[in-house]
Amino acid sequence: MKAIAVLPGKANSVHLRDIPAPKLGDQPHPHVCKIPEGRAVLVKTLQIGVDATDREINEALYGNAPPGGEHLVIGHESFGQVLEVGSKVTEVKPGDYVSCTVRRPGGSLYDVIGRNDITGEEVYYERGINLCHGYLTESFVDDVEYIVKVPKELRHLGVLAEPASVCAKAIEQAYLAQTRLQVWMPRRAFVLGAGQIGLLATMMLRLRGLEVYTLATRPGPHRKSEITEAYGATYVSSKQTSMADLAKQVGKPDLIFEATGNAEICFRAMEVLGINGALIWTSITGGKHDVSVDGAKINLEWVLGNKLLVSSVNGNRRHFELGIQALSHGELTYPGVTSRILTHPVAGLDKYQEMMKLLEEKEALKVFVNVAG
Repeated sequence: MKAIAVLPGKANSVHLRDIPAPKLGDQPHPHVCKIPEGRAVLVKTLQIGVDATDREINEALYGNAPPGGEHLVIGHESFGQVLEVGSKVTEVKPGDYVSCTVRRPGGSLYDVIGRNDITGEEVYYERGINLCHGYLTESFVDDVEYIVKVPKELRHLGVLAEPASVCAKAIEQAYLAQTRLQVWMPRRAFVLGAGQIGLLATMMLRLRGLEVYTLATRPGPHRKSEITEAYGATYVSSKQTSMADLAKQVGKPDLIFEATGNAEICFRAMEVLGINGALIWTSITGGKHDVSVDGAKINLEWVLGNKLLVSSVNGNRRHFELGIQALSHGELTYPGVTSRILTHPVAGLDKYQEMMKLLEEKEALKVFVNVAG
């Protein structure tokens, strides 16, 4: 069957290759974990979302092939339909729509108890990213433990399950950490960045009743500003109003959700967070980027102000479920808005070069591959 893969360590090596079609009895990553007997699920791939992670893997910034191989099948944002299930699977059945989690367990205590999303090991195993093949194929097989059902009424947003899980986990982690205060009722949030993660975070924070200001570079009106405002949030161009000036105008935020991919903005956000506030970092910033900040001032304000930094990446099964629930709630509350994030479909695996080219375009809010109808 067809698959889109790269040769890790070799820049711009993305290519289409033929790989064996999976069978229900296969072990997709035996070097990491094995599917228990009767617990496998075979899935027909419908759509795969791609993002900056896939672009950066193709640029050889990170990512490794499974042991003994030279290629890595990319794609970690999955949506498909169940074809076949093992004899001991009761959670899903053929015909169900599903997504599949990304990270697989290592050997740390956290991995053993099902929290592989916060593994205690430096080496991590992620489908389509590191040491495990991804989903940009015609079908895949995995343990039902990692298969998450998507309601058929939500199938038009199923490809957003993985990014939604990232947002749902990050926000939940901040709220859990803030129980240290006994009482924390955030009223105002800044979301930094208006890509898919920033917009989904905007939606989820609005669903929690927060006053949300979503900051991005380009002045509106445009699709990102329209989606932001359709969620009931306020879009702010950082070219017109800086984060610091916005805080002076509307007050310091109780919560900041950072999703820019920019290291400087990560640290600048520390300068405007309110007392007892929480700052969430979700960006993964590669390369080298020196940032100059007033460290003494930040240290003073953060210690005296009881401020908290939460970093969050990846989600486990429960976070996927929370993300799908949020997508459903959002669709009921803001009908048709979230689907506007899905801007750039790619017709089939053969168009892998078009897929990669779209990831370079600033107007491509969400690129996804229609693998099958």
